[in-house]
Amino acid sequence: MEHRHLGRSGLLISELAYGNWITHGSQVEEEAAVACVRAALDVGITSFDTADAYAGGRAEEVLGRALKGERRAGLEIFTKVFWPTGPGPNDRSLSRKHIMESIDASLGRLQTSYVDLFQAHRYDYSTPLEETMQAFADVVRQGKALYIGVSEWTATEIRAGWEMAQDLKIPFVSNQPQYSALHRVIEAEVVPMSIELGVGQVVFSPMAQGVLSGKYKVGEQPPAGSRATDEKSGANFISRLMRDEVLTAVEQLRPLADQAGLSMAQLALAWVLQNDNVSAAIIGASRPEQVRDNAVASGKKLDADLMKAIDAALEPVVERDPAKTVSPARRP
Repeated sequence: MEHRHLGRSGLLISELAYGNWITHGSQVEEEAAVACVRAALDVGITSFDTADAYAGGRAEEVLGRALKGERRAGLEIFTKVFWPTGPGPNDRSLSRKHIMESIDASLGRLQTSYVDLFQAHRYDYSTPLEETMQAFADVVRQGKALYIGVSEWTATEIRAGWEMAQDLKIPFVSNQPQYSALHRVIEAEVVPMSIELGVGQVVFSPMAQGVLSGKYKVGEQPPAGSRATDEKSGANFISRLMRDEVLTAVEQLRPLADQAGLSMAQLALAWVLQNDNVSAAIIGASRPEQVRDNAVASGKKLDADLMKAIDAALEPVVERDPAKTVSPARRP
């Protein structure tokens, strides 16, 4: 497993990070979840991504138990704050109250005294950015987080947050966007600006909810137990990709993957990792063998002709609109 710097910071993270958004505490039982974490550790993954809202906090709890006994200095643990974690009006947002309470609750569930990276899970239009960044600064100064970042913020929002972080003298080093060969909305604005500022991308859904693995085919029912068949595991997120034109384009990647000696899933991950601004791609799994298969993508270099062929095959169905960085419904 290769490691990369997180943005322009000195922190090295595994270029494949293990994430438990839709698995731990919801889709799979704890025994299987722990087996996946053990497989991640076995293949050299040291970076683990979660969030306070995943499975109502259960994802953090399962990850904390799975990592218990591991040498803490040998791990990089990421969590996030923003989405609701309870029924009260202050159990959400990026207010000072919620941030300070959320970090303490996350540390308790993860069974650790600090996280390596604490990220704003979305931009909060209801809270002054100054309040959010000051709270993050206090979390860092209290030693509860080493670095801060954001998720699915626009280029303009990232710059504003980064500039405040510079004034507060805290390390704003990451953005966690959706990014894959099918979903490339960060390339036009977020990536160039991030390179300028020294912010690295820790991307989620690098296999486009599994569509780029080639498991879904035109005219066929989704495989039993797959994400497309399970509402708890993100079927509503994948539905927009389950169109015939998308699946037909993806199928054109199969001979290209064969040419590279990779599975289609490995090809999708390797493609994402060709972007130098990507510090890590987050993988998830419900079975240990998926982790081991995905790990093969680490360190794989795709030549220019292969990259062009992948782009040509997918171009008719690629999403590039920078406005799709976040849901328009989240904007004022």
